[in-house]
Amino acid sequence: MTHVSVTVDDGHLAALDGVVQGLRARGMQVDQVLDALGIITGSAPDGALGALTTVAGVASVDEQLVHRLPPPGAPVQ
Repeated sequence: MTHVSVTVDDGHLAALDGVVQGLRARGMQVDQVLDALGIITGSAPDGALGALTTVAGVASVDEQLVHRLPPPGAPVQ
């Protein structure tokens, strides 16, 4: 599974629930819907990212990057 952020285009902000349903139908597990920003976060199977872009109202699908810091006591690299 890949963690993704989906940006909804301005024309579909009023129909955000329909976009969420379309994403779920294509295999996305929705974690958060940020109504005011028009962003939907969640995870999707690795091969489903292209299918998510075909949902009406989706402006972009971006893979979330993960950054990890070493513990406070770890040596400097």
